[in-house]
Amino acid sequence: MPFAPTARRAALFLVGALLLTGCGGPASDPGEDGAAKAPGFPVTLDDCGKRVRVASPPQRAVALDQGAAEILFSLGLADRMVGTATWTDPVLKGLEKENAKVARLADRYPSFEKVLATEPDFVAASFTYTLGKGGVAPRDRFEQLGVPAYLSPTDCADKDNSGDGDGVRTKPLTMETVYGEIRDLARVFDVRERGEELIAQLKSRLARATSSGDFKGVDVLYWYANSDSPYMAGCCGAPGIVTRELGVKNVFDDTREEWPQINWETVVDRDPDVLVIGDLTRRSQSAESAAQKIAFLESNPVTKNMTAVKHKRYVLLSGQALNPTIRGVEAVEKVAAALRSYGLAK
Repeated sequence: MPFAPTARRAALFLVGALLLTGCGGPASDPGEDGAAKAPGFPVTLDDCGKRVRVASPPQRAVALDQGAAEILFSLGLADRMVGTATWTDPVLKGLEKENAKVARLADRYPSFEKVLATEPDFVAASFTYTLGKGGVAPRDRFEQLGVPAYLSPTDCADKDNSGDGDGVRTKPLTMETVYGEIRDLARVFDVRERGEELIAQLKSRLARATSSGDFKGVDVLYWYANSDSPYMAGCCGAPGIVTRELGVKNVFDDTREEWPQINWETVVDRDPDVLVIGDLTRRSQSAESAAQKIAFLESNPVTKNMTAVKHKRYVLLSGQALNPTIRGVEAVEKVAAALRSYGLAK
């Protein structure tokens, strides 16, 4: 039975953790028995309304969303990871070797039990839903077992997630919040210099992309998924970073909803110059891939006469580049390059 040792270890882990919880004490930290702690630890973060305490640099981390995984890979931490989950796209180019080192627990949400079977000492998520009742498990369930659970500030800072949709931004998201997530994770894993190096690289790329042309006066629409009731970007989420950095106009900048569902008649009425469309590899909505989206646009009688469709002005981005992740810089770069190629730069 090849899975028996893993199951046995997981069971022992659960029993031990539950005993500690039942006794009313926290999970033991390295150093409580006199052993030396890592300098600067424990680390405590104020994270999305909760305090996350990490006793020592994690050695068995799980990234519950692709965005979190790609940050950890970019920080060179694959050797300290035991699982990833919830993928919409192939891994970011250049991180293939890191990705190959770590087991993928599920393409979507893994069960709570499957995550615990890896014996994690830290979990990181990109979205509130992932650490909610409909995702993997609420944060409290991990914390009750002594496993710190980190949630990206990009999905909670200046954002209201209390409704049924993808949330409403009270303030525009910026890359500074993404940089804050990098710094948090670099601090937790005790690789702060790597974190600052990664941030410097991203800032340098962003500066080059934004100085490559004047794009003011260009109207853009961002379409993530679904052809029946399409999800279009509001003003202030991850696509808003592209909008503000390049000085273009999002035709739906009059809503602060993250991804409102908008009918095609309204889209046609706004008639954008360029369509930025998600090229997803998942299969949970209609028209996930860019090819499916373009085929719909060019065959549907309502959409085929739109300016962007007639001129075939499409910019293809991965789902992750339309999410609040380190790929936000990639999104700015690709949109800028496309606008130049379409002769829309001044």
